[in-house]
Amino acid sequence: MKKRHEQKLVVLAIALLLLFNIPFVLTFNKGGALLGIPTFYFSIFSIWLISIIISYIVLKRHYE
Repeated sequence: MKKRHEQKLVVLAIALLLLFNIPFVLTFNKGGALLGIPTFYFSIFSIWLISIIISYIVLKRHYE
């Protein structure tokens, strides 16, 4: 794997560490709902899905 791709994945991991930190996560802990899903769960799973998509794109470019 190229250094450039490794660095992107490390930056993604650090960003996720900051995004899943308790003070940031608790900002989404409100009483509303989005598409019938509580805002807290929607934010956690959407951040998780976006990180999976970003890591897939980085790894796909590596193997081309």
